[in-house]
Amino acid sequence: MVRNGPVTGLVAQVVVLASLAATVRLSIAGWATGLAYALIAMVLLRRALSRSGSTAFGPADWVTLTRMSLVGGVAALTADGLNRTVRVDVLVSIAVVALLLDWVDGRVARRTGTASEFGARFDMEVDSFLLLVLSVAAARSAGAWVLVFGGMRYAFGAAGWVLPWMRAQLPPRYWRKVVATAEGVVLVVAVADVLPRPLTLLALVATLFLLVESFGRDVLWLWRNRPIGRPRPGHDPAGAESHDLAG
Repeated sequence: MVRNGPVTGLVAQVVVLASLAATVRLSIAGWATGLAYALIAMVLLRRALSRSGSTAFGPADWVTLTRMSLVGGVAALTADGLNRTVRVDVLVSIAVVALLLDWVDGRVARRTGTASEFGARFDMEVDSFLLLVLSVAAARSAGAWVLVFGGMRYAFGAAGWVLPWMRAQLPPRYWRKVVATAEGVVLVVAVADVLPRPLTLLALVATLFLLVESFGRDVLWLWRNRPIGRPRPGHDPAGAESHDLAG
């Protein structure tokens, strides 16, 4: 089952892309983006499974795998939209389903007693990439500055490779999930362009403030608790409890 998981994800991604091609005429750019995403995700997923020593995909992992395929569809449509007009309603609908399923997989893991470090990291990475793609899609109408929304978590992780003290595990904090959920909702609203532009801009600025506050608080905690004179255990460059959605 472990080895079949990544392959199943690749097949599911092809099905999603084929469905989009049949309904909204996905371009070569969309196909290339979706397939590249699926192949890279499959390699990283197999590697993570091997490192974790997992012997089976849990029920929640299959939900996350479904979300991963939907995120690939959002990425394909976003890439398509860089050169031509795409069906924003389809893009938004897929993104909303992916966001709702994030609410599902965490609860499935807890109710079935199958929560794991691998599952939490898998969920987090899918969340992070969805937010990155949505920020790219929203940047078309709101401006390039919106890319900060999707890039902030990756910048936080990259900083861990330069500053060892930022690789320490962060304590759990529910506020991170609240902020990340708000980020996802606001980005979807910005992509859908259903509100007057001033209201959308206000929502984006307010959410950015929350993101800066949340990440800033984590950086401050890591700085105050950094090891002095001796190495401190820590293996997750993004922090054990990162800024993911509410899964």
